[in-house]
Amino acid sequence: MSGTLPPLVEPAAELTKEEVARYSRHLIIPDVGMDGQKRLKNAKVLVIGAGGLGSPALLYLAAAGVGTLGVIDFDVVDESNLQRQVIHGQSDVGKPKAVSAKESIAEINPFVDVILHTEQLTTENALDVFRPYDLILDGTDNFATRYLVNDAAVILDKPYVWGSIFRFEGQVSVFWENAPNGRGLNYRDLYPEAPPPGMVPSCAEGGVLGVLCASIGSIMVTEAIKLITGIGEPLLGRLISYDALEMKYREVKIRKDPETPKITELIDYEAFCGVVSDDAQQAASNHTITPAELKAKFDAGENFELIDVREPHEYEIVNIKGAKLIPKDRILSGEALSELPQDKPIVLHCKSGARSAEALAALHRAGFKDATHLGGGVLAWAKQIDPSLPTY
Repeated sequence: MSGTLPPLVEPAAELTKEEVARYSRHLIIPDVGMDGQKRLKNAKVLVIGAGGLGSPALLYLAAAGVGTLGVIDFDVVDESNLQRQVIHGQSDVGKPKAVSAKESIAEINPFVDVILHTEQLTTENALDVFRPYDLILDGTDNFATRYLVNDAAVILDKPYVWGSIFRFEGQVSVFWENAPNGRGLNYRDLYPEAPPPGMVPSCAEGGVLGVLCASIGSIMVTEAIKLITGIGEPLLGRLISYDALEMKYREVKIRKDPETPKITELIDYEAFCGVVSDDAQQAASNHTITPAELKAKFDAGENFELIDVREPHEYEIVNIKGAKLIPKDRILSGEALSELPQDKPIVLHCKSGARSAEALAALHRAGFKDATHLGGGVLAWAKQIDPSLPTY
């Protein structure tokens, strides 16, 4: 059976003289033409996140002439975003990302209608947010949101383009449970369950090559245009993996998993993904100190060991003075337990508190029952105690 799908969107009634001039390079492509451009004009596309992947996706969807763009993002622009989130500029630091994105889109194409959703996407609002749109692009970097997007799209029978990036690698695919070509599948056919908490670091923890966002984001937009106009063969049932260091693309076939449970309702995705494991939550309960409490320990000259469980390259970027670096994996494997002091309290910290909570659970199991960790990690320390420290 052919993988080609019928056009997702009906064509708009007409293009104005100004639009014909703007989109002329599309119009002279036989496979796009007036009909395809009218479909783009009539399309309503929701982009989840105006971050690394959302930035190039929004810019190129706008430039292509997608008539209505929805942007959902509740975050604000931070200076560390500017290395890859090209829809924002220096003057946008501190501004809501959705607002900054809308202003940039207006400069790219004033004919695009931009709808802002500045709230966080949740189980309570996802169906209402998705419902008016023809197509969704998901470039989020956490598993809870990915499964939420997938399940909401399945319930509403919406196709969506999914992209993911980490360090030098990226992935793209298209999911549509009830695709009219009979090849329907969803994200759970690829990943039935989320990986254990802490196993897959986010871009904030592991980093990402800035230009990789453009490489993967442009593929996502290409897939969106193909779906809207009904041209080419979309990545439905196929996963494209890109390795920037090797400069290689690989294709993996995805097949419908007959064991995948039918999706009929939205669930608690934080619990489903175990954002922090049960053991870590239990360990952190009553064993978490605040930045102010850690400072008080320093000021009082208390005898304790501060352990930084991040990676060496993160330690080089910023560290709390006096902290000893022991990466989390060495603690979880038991390799580093002999390096920990037995005669004084231990305080763990990481970037935001998640990894140190996992390490804390391991220490408690190993008998270090009095060990604690720093809630909010070095980010909270820099914000509340030492603003001179850089953040990343």
